[in-house]
Amino acid sequence: MRIAELFGIRVPVVQAPMAGVQGSALALAVSNAGGLGSLPAAMLGRDALGRELEAMQRGTTRPWNVNFFCHANPAPDPAADAAWRALLDPYYREFGIAGELQPRAAAREPFHADLLPLLERFRPPVVSFHFGLPEEALLAPLRAWGARIVSSATTVAEARWLEARGVDAIIAQGLEAGGHRGHFLDDDLTRQMGTFTLTPRIVAAVGVPVIAAGGIADAAGVRAALALGAAGVQVGTAFLCCAEATTGPMHRAALAAPDADHTALTNLFTGRPARGIVNRLMRELGPINAAAPAFPSAASALLPLRQAAEARGRTDFTPLWAGQNTAGCRAVPAAELLAGLAPGAAESAQ
Repeated sequence: MRIAELFGIRVPVVQAPMAGVQGSALALAVSNAGGLGSLPAAMLGRDALGRELEAMQRGTTRPWNVNFFCHANPAPDPAADAAWRALLDPYYREFGIAGELQPRAAAREPFHADLLPLLERFRPPVVSFHFGLPEEALLAPLRAWGARIVSSATTVAEARWLEARGVDAIIAQGLEAGGHRGHFLDDDLTRQMGTFTLTPRIVAAVGVPVIAAGGIADAAGVRAALALGAAGVQVGTAFLCCAEATTGPMHRAALAAPDADHTALTNLFTGRPARGIVNRLMRELGPINAAAPAFPSAASALLPLRQAAEARGRTDFTPLWAGQNTAGCRAVPAAELLAGLAPGAAESAQ
């Protein structure tokens, strides 16, 4: 089954949920243009999430998705925090930042039971998850109103795990994808595969629709994914420069720069591997550093450095999330970008 049929959309393209660089405006634009728009909820408090869900319900009659993280918050670890601060201390001194003025970074909260009454009010047609799935007691109410349940897999083992727990579709997140890796069964990054290796292996291993994600930014990429058995695709990076995205000016400039395709997986910004454009912090500390506290704790100590550098027009400490293929990232309306993907999708579906 193609995801156009599964989700009731016209174009088998899911807009990847991208916390921090989009809200309901981008999701609405994609849904109203025939794809599946996605609202990222991981960095939204309850009140903000309620406003965004209301905007989605008010702004479209088409299907849409809301996405949650389902990680476990780590126990406090003062020793790890102190070691991380010590590693960052030279940068604090460079920018004249006092440690006691350190602000808290925006929280990333996992899906929890207190959100269920709020979601029940709006009944999103699709609910997706990153980093596995919450417990079945939290999924049952979503299934009860008919929501489609989707989650990401970065290995065949993860895909089989998700299928065994009744998901309606699986996102095959290839190594090329921007933002956080969705792995949850194994932290070994050497087990991670590229999209066009991972997708057919997951297609062969499970019986539910598979959505290819990572490095897909044009109609040719869509055709290639569908030819390998994908039921649809998920596209993120290409939407970062769209008019409806909230991507900041310096992030947009980095995406348009000649070295935008120089990306790496890094745990420096949050404590969990995520792909972004290489910047000063990644070069000087190494993109993966054992001193980074567990996700999402690393972000707090970096926030004052990011603010100080950005005030000087620099992205030394800014997470510039992007996939390996930034060629399709254009400053156009989301509907126009989706239309560029649609011909390939429609042609392959015949």
